[in-house]
Amino acid sequence: MNDKTRMITLVKDYAMIALGCLITALAFNLFFVPHQIAPGGLSGIGTVLYHVFGFPVGVTTLALNIPLFLFGVKQIGREFGAKTLVATLLLSFFIDFVQVPPLTDDSLLASIYGGVLMGIGLGIIFRRDATTGGTDLMAKLIHRYFPIISMAWVMFAVDFMVVVTAAIVFGPNEALYAIVALALSARVIDLVQEGLNTAKAALIISDKSKDIADRILHDMDRGVTLLQGKGAYTGNDKNVILCVVNRTEITHLKELINEIDRKAFVLVADVREVLGEGF
Repeated sequence: MNDKTRMITLVKDYAMIALGCLITALAFNLFFVPHQIAPGGLSGIGTVLYHVFGFPVGVTTLALNIPLFLFGVKQIGREFGAKTLVATLLLSFFIDFVQVPPLTDDSLLASIYGGVLMGIGLGIIFRRDATTGGTDLMAKLIHRYFPIISMAWVMFAVDFMVVVTAAIVFGPNEALYAIVALALSARVIDLVQEGLNTAKAALIISDKSKDIADRILHDMDRGVTLLQGKGAYTGNDKNVILCVVNRTEITHLKELINEIDRKAFVLVADVREVLGEGF
């Protein structure tokens, strides 16, 4: 990657980080803070302190983030640390200075809308290899060493303790609203990170694999991959067809297979994100 390309990539990264921070801040200012909903994290603690002592949510969140940020930079690296620093500063700034009136008087709706909005914002930030500090930085650190564990669900587990603390201050109803917001945001974060370009993957086992592959190539204009397989019972070698299609094309694919070989064994699975030619 040359210097110009790298610079363009960095500008895009920071622009998306800023957008993600703004969206997350709007979730707090439009829904969470007015309704005493503390959806975990240091921002949730900031929300509690705001209602108890009147401390600004953004400034409080920034102050609480400093020790964790310093540890995160040491463990993960300079570039990630720079992005996280920018995201932490921007989120704190947007929460305190982008003042907007609440959009609803219903706390349940506030938890739903706020959870979705926060999930979108944090998902955008995570996709650019940054966090806003707090428990999402902690989740990033854990995910780095244990990749099998989803960042979103690490956040949910850690943030649950914050919700319990907030329940003592605000009451059980607000705690339940915070849990709703957390669950929704965790799901939306995964969707944003994994992408919305969902598709269907089909594994096809048939004695007429060559005919089926040719029809998929020419009739559907989709690529196929032939995998080498062997029947455990018969011991016969067989080609296993792997094909990925859009959701709208799966019915056509099944009809095509049925025309050629009614006895074909077909396994269809969801694919969260597809990259490459045709997608």
